This record gives sequence, structure tokens and C-alpha cells, in this order.
Amino acid sequence: MAARLKELYESEIVPVMMEHFSYDNVMEVPRLEKIVLNIGMGEALENPSALEAASEDLAMITGQRPVITRARKSMAAHQVRAGDPIGLKVTLRGERMYSFLDRLMNIALPRQRDFRGVKRTSFDGRGNYTLGLTEQVIFLEVDYDSIDRVRGMEASIVTTAETDEEGRYLLEALGMPFAQA
Repeated sequence: MAARLKELYESEIVPVMMEHFSYDNVMEVPRLEKIVLNIGMGEALENPSALEAASEDLAMITGQRPVITRARKSMAAHQVRAGDPIGLKVTLRGERMYSFLDRLMNIALPRQRDFRGVKRTSFDGRGNYTLGLTEQVIFLEVDYDSIDRVRGMEASIVTTAETDEEGRYLLEALGMPFAQA
């Protein structure tokens, strides 16, 4: 089954962006490359079972098993040694990426309390967008009664756009609910 957003991108967004930005070739049109979800788990040092619980939540949300991220350097102030598990990450591409983005924009984000749109300024200068989510329970896949603790996460949407303007235009066309300026 082809993802709804991918079909929308190919049939409607590409022609509009080619005209708007005066691209000569279809391959110049920015596209989504990947979405990286990241959970920082400082608590994993004292509570190893928290890493397992967060891993299950992230796997339910994305449909893919997360990878444990480990500390690169030791930091005595935080009692972290090089190699200690300090987080989880998942990289989504292809159909899973489009499916996740569709669920994020149309179901999860509007479920947040007092949601008025996501910030327009969270671009990195190269057309990539990073979004902070305060709780994993905004996703329908996560059962509120089964979680041990509410955890936040970060979603980075990586595009092939070269400027923030191109990246913003692409995400707006896909349906990202940006806050009104």
C-alpha cells in the first residue's frame, strides 16, 4: 500500500514546487529523506528497565526496533562513562517514514494540550526541521495505562532542500501544522 503523503508529493507537490522555485529538473525538487526519532534517557544510568520500557514505546510508535545510543565521552559531573547507554533512536525511511509523518501531523500533534501549531523557526539552515514532543502518549499506539513514565522525544525531519524556505514550503505542502506568524 502506497503512503497517502507520498502520492500527494508525487502528483501535486512536485509540479507546484517546480513552478514556484523555477526548477529545471524534477530531481531538483526537495523531498523527504528520513525522519529520526530520538529519546534522551539520562535516567537509564540508575534504572536500566526504563530503557526497555522506552524502547517498547518507540517500537510501537514507529513499527521499528530502536537502537541504543551510547555516551561517546566520560563526564564525571554527570556520572557518565564512555559507552554507557544514554538514549534510543530510530531512523525511518520510505513507506514507514511517510506513514509516520502522516500520523504525526494529522493525529498526534493535534492531540497535544493547547496545540496551536508547531514553531516555524525550528529549521537548521539547510531545510531540515526538528520538532520536540513532550509526551509519547499523544500517539494512539501507546496505551496510557501501560506506560511507566511520560517521556519526551525529538523528531528530526531531514529533507534534500538546500534552504529553509524550500524545506518550509515542502512541509507546508505536505500538511505540517505550522503556527500562524
